[in-house]
Amino acid sequence: MARSEKIFVLGIDGMDPRLTKKYVEMGIMPNTKKFIEAGAQRDDLVLLGGHPTVTPTGWTTLSRGCNANVHGITCFWRQNGIDEITYNLDSRKCTAEPVWNCFAEAGKKTLVWHWPGCSWPPTSDNPNLSVVDGVVPGCVGSAAATLAEETMFKASEATEKITLVMGDAAAATKCVINDLDLDKLKPMEADTFTMAEASAFSSQAVMKESLIMDEKSGLSASFDGSMPVAISSIKPATGWANAPEGAKEAVVLLSKGMLRRPVLLLKNEEGIYDRVAIYKSKKDAEPMAVMYPGKFVNDILDEHVYPDGRKEECVRCMKLMEIDPEGKSCRMYISRTMSTQGLRKVCHPESLYDQLLAGGCGYPRPQSNSGTHDPEIVVDIMIDTWRTAAEYQSKCLNYAMNELGYEVVFSHFHSVDLIEHNFIRFMSDKGHNVNSEEVYDMFMQENYKLCDEYIGTFLHLLDEGWTVIITSDHAQVCPKHDQIAIGDMNGINVGIMKELGLTVLQKDENGNEIPKIDWSKTVAIASRSCNIYLNMKGRDPQGIIEPKDKYEWEEEIMTRLYGYKSPSTGKRVIALALRNKDAVLLGYGGPECGDICFWTAEGYNQDHTDSLSTTWGEADTSISPIFIAAGKGLKKSFTTDRIIRQIDVAPTVAALGGVRMPAQCEGAPAYQIFEEELIYE
Repeated sequence: MARSEKIFVLGIDGMDPRLTKKYVEMGIMPNTKKFIEAGAQRDDLVLLGGHPTVTPTGWTTLSRGCNANVHGITCFWRQNGIDEITYNLDSRKCTAEPVWNCFAEAGKKTLVWHWPGCSWPPTSDNPNLSVVDGVVPGCVGSAAATLAEETMFKASEATEKITLVMGDAAAATKCVINDLDLDKLKPMEADTFTMAEASAFSSQAVMKESLIMDEKSGLSASFDGSMPVAISSIKPATGWANAPEGAKEAVVLLSKGMLRRPVLLLKNEEGIYDRVAIYKSKKDAEPMAVMYPGKFVNDILDEHVYPDGRKEECVRCMKLMEIDPEGKSCRMYISRTMSTQGLRKVCHPESLYDQLLAGGCGYPRPQSNSGTHDPEIVVDIMIDTWRTAAEYQSKCLNYAMNELGYEVVFSHFHSVDLIEHNFIRFMSDKGHNVNSEEVYDMFMQENYKLCDEYIGTFLHLLDEGWTVIITSDHAQVCPKHDQIAIGDMNGINVGIMKELGLTVLQKDENGNEIPKIDWSKTVAIASRSCNIYLNMKGRDPQGIIEPKDKYEWEEEIMTRLYGYKSPSTGKRVIALALRNKDAVLLGYGGPECGDICFWTAEGYNQDHTDSLSTTWGEADTSISPIFIAAGKGLKKSFTTDRIIRQIDVAPTVAALGGVRMPAQCEGAPAYQIFEEELIYE
């Protein structure tokens, strides 16, 4: 029996129940508060997460109703031998059925939108199932449609050279043009890979053991990045078809310098320069876009030029950061370049993309990952760029539900996670903060305000007979102490394992270590978040551990791990280490995990991935996913004491929709929040 005919899973990557509850009580998340007040969930909003606490695992668990040891997706990467990992966000590598197949089979028109939990390639050829992206996290289309990175444009009358350089993100916004030392900035290479080429991972994407991690690399490293800086002179406008009197001109270099676009700095009626117009050429009478300070202009239709001269239609978003009233200088942010047709490659059926375009949804909008400690970059660029991405996604999803007849929708939005990766570790000052803790708290509040705005665009569904479930895959913590060098989702972390004498690096002719493992002396490695692999004879190409000694070596490694003390606190840094067979107690282990599975102690964690799902952090952060449910078929203004687990979400959705459970489902419906008693005949 169906308790609801229309169900919307509103997934937000990284959304923290502890922070959400705090911000709701502070009054800065009013839309989320309305969902909570109308709905049924735990008072603490907690969903008991699975392991490891990482994106592909979490979203796969949410959609399959089973843990990682059953569905087999244990990280972004899959171990393919001790010295090789392959990309893992591929539905063909998952060994469990998703709940959306059950809805499509039952005749429900079902949409899976950018779900980074083994949704692509489509998991069923049933005509009722539509799938959009899910290849990588980030904004929708971030792999399939992104053609070039974001750029900061800076122009000045004091500048003579028009060029494109790679600069520090903060320098890109703050440096004075005539003081900019071009010799210290790296010139852009015209033959580098495009973002789409670099990000379009597949089952063939492989990384060998040369990817060695330590405390300065991988997930624990700072996300603080750099972006290209397009630098231009400003001169009186000449040779234009339609340049107003007093206009000044500059040139923007795009597509890694392969494309030049002229711009005009324009005056208002009072003679003050207050806007910038960008053109395809000086011959054009009308600009592609006009920018005023502080306002994003989205969906600017243009073209991207490849190093070999090929051209592709694209869109960009731009924001004028500042303009001198006398027109002597200006700064403008230019977003990543997005192909107008790239999303089509990961849209099933392809006709859905045309329907969204015909419905006025526009083209995919890009994210920004150039967050630094600079408030302007974090708030006015990065968060505001994600705001435009949220607007696009909300348009698409609302159009799909309101106009295209989709009855069941599984959606994912990645803003909270990627934004806070840039600064969450600084919310507790460990002696190397650039800003005060209050500034980083402001960043987080702005992050969650954006999240609440996005959630608010779906409030109307509660009045239209929909059931809405707001959930996440995991959250993130600000650790109390500096992070430790063990466990990383992107490769082999040698830090503590080297200190314990378990992983040994090769040395050059001068006796200096090089980032390459000496397998003849290496007992074990730590790879992919929470896994330790023994270097076994007969299993691994250069194995040194005899199979008969495996049990004793596991015991020895766990003993060394538990005995390792933090240099700064003198306390243990490992919360739990288990043999593979014992990790089933936490829904982990099995053939896709290490010989030993471990989790770091509270206070020593990375942002996430290496944490137990019950971990708390500083500044009211936690690792737990969130669960809020409201609408048709659910109790109103109700709180439950039940521990709702991540594996319970899929069966809860199935029970609400009156369809069968997914084949490998381990969880159970959260029937305590149902309006009517759950009875099986």
